[in-house]
Amino acid sequence: MSHTQAESVIKNIIREIAQECAAKGHTVSETMIAFVVKAIVLDPRNGFNVDRTLTKDDVQKLIKLCVDRLLDTKSPSLETIKMQVYFDMNYTTRGEFLDEHHHVLESRLAPVSREITDSRARTGEELESLYRKIVSYVLLRSGLGSPTDIKVVREATAALQSVFPHTELGTFLSLVKKDKERQLKELTMIVTGIRLFNKDCGKGGEGIDDLPTILKEAIPATTRHIDSELQSTRDMIYKYTALIEDMDGKQKVNLLNLTQLKESLFNARQHEALLNIILSDVLTCAQQLEMMDEQYGAQMEQLKSTVQLKAAVPTAQVYPLFIALSKLWNSFQDEIVLLSVLSNMIANLQPFLGLHEELFPAHVIQSLLSDLTVKSDEERIKETTGIRVDPMDFRTQEWYFPETTANYDRLPIQYHGFCGFTIATRDGLLLPGNPGIGILKHRDRYYLFSSKEAAYKFAQDPDHYINLIGEKAKQCAELIQLLELHQQFSSITPYSQAQAAERLLMKPITKCNSSTQTDTHIVETNIVKSYEWNEWELRRKAIKLTNLRKKVTHSMQTHGSHMRRDNFSQVYLPKQVATQTKHDNTSNVPKPQIFLSGLRGCGLSKPTNMVKVNLTRDVEES
Repeated sequence: MSHTQAESVIKNIIREIAQECAAKGHTVSETMIAFVVKAIVLDPRNGFNVDRTLTKDDVQKLIKLCVDRLLDTKSPSLETIKMQVYFDMNYTTRGEFLDEHHHVLESRLAPVSREITDSRARTGEELESLYRKIVSYVLLRSGLGSPTDIKVVREATAALQSVFPHTELGTFLSLVKKDKERQLKELTMIVTGIRLFNKDCGKGGEGIDDLPTILKEAIPATTRHIDSELQSTRDMIYKYTALIEDMDGKQKVNLLNLTQLKESLFNARQHEALLNIILSDVLTCAQQLEMMDEQYGAQMEQLKSTVQLKAAVPTAQVYPLFIALSKLWNSFQDEIVLLSVLSNMIANLQPFLGLHEELFPAHVIQSLLSDLTVKSDEERIKETTGIRVDPMDFRTQEWYFPETTANYDRLPIQYHGFCGFTIATRDGLLLPGNPGIGILKHRDRYYLFSSKEAAYKFAQDPDHYINLIGEKAKQCAELIQLLELHQQFSSITPYSQAQAAERLLMKPITKCNSSTQTDTHIVETNIVKSYEWNEWELRRKAIKLTNLRKKVTHSMQTHGSHMRRDNFSQVYLPKQVATQTKHDNTSNVPKPQIFLSGLRGCGLSKPTNMVKVNLTRDVEES
């Protein structure tokens, strides 16, 4: 049978089961029916072979078993499955919920936005109508007051006119559709910021609830309510566990049905697990509120210091502050919606516990517990405090301990933290595991145990006990999600993996205190530092020494180093160099000599007759 044919057959089976249940006055969702069909097929007691094509008789048998199971009003197991299906259908992670919430808001505002962006107003009356639609859109999107409240509308209109007067409508209409939508969102945030600022200053805020104060009151109240529900559920768990432990091998079955008692224990444990998931989200809301309240106060103070008593403030300074204020207020609104949804889920989980009082009345349980000691999970863990596995007894397996594993609380512990050995050997009894005893790692999975003896027996043959737990889960399908057996039963995905899928990849980070000490010079060293085993290194040193003969050593002395130490330098003396020519040659010139005669003996009556005689000899004569 092909995959498409198989899907068609399953859909027909689900449809027939739904019709038969409706004919008997019970409306059951297709998701619930599909879960029960898988549970019936997985149970080996029903004789279905998943590897064989279903015959017509098999289909009729399956339909009858599913209808009988779905119409059983005294089955705690069915109530647990209903609880799991409800939670899977309605719970999402924080991020996914907020994304879905914003998507729903956008879809609801889409018709109003489309009416504004598609408008072709021309006359004054049409423009006035368009402006009123923009005011209504701003109020609807911001969630600050009702668009039918005249005081709220007047306040929003005044705030809008201060940033978007009627004269801007012409420019708005000329924009393309995407720009119009972007401007509408921006106007909404600015107007929201203005109204919040006016409310804080005592000048407006009509129809605006004090969300931070409401959240500060609602979150602690929700937390207290969850704690009260958890305590009530845990009281049932501790009583059921004590009774089951006492009834093993004893004849108290006449008073209580042991199978129903264990199914009720699974039901209460599942309720506890779901409440813990919701409580974690509520505590996250409290952390977000504290952070946002601080940011909101700081943003408001910054806005006040920017505006102060000024008549006009540049839009580039004040608009971003208004927008930031609006975004913080939207976050407050998101927390309100999320907290409301979580509170509704808590209330809707309560009906799935309705069979407890009917099957096991308080006075009957109390009378059976008169001779028993009821222990809480904390008390059971405290009893085994200080008892731990010796890893040396299992050299082929890895054990981790809280004090030596930095992230042990984030490891993907199998079976939701319950003792695997107890589940396998005591027909599904759920006892909390104590990480202090030791965390066993087997095939990249981690297991806790309620006692040292359970840890030792489980570690001797883990695969055997894992298979036993898988067989028990086939008989009690609610254990598949309660114990998070999604890897063994891939057809049913647990809700917890939607919250933290990355936990499957978490690896233990071990830590320990250690120190080392080394004795100094244990053996006398005998190292010849000049030894070289490499011939090429010896050659390199020889070349270096050879080159050194051609080098000149330099030294110098400064005023700073004067008289501090003796400096020596040694150099190779320069060679004496002389040159000789072929012959010596000289040259000489005559000395100039001039004689003057007739300068004496002449008076005034007779003129002087001077004679100049050149006595210089010729060059050739010299």
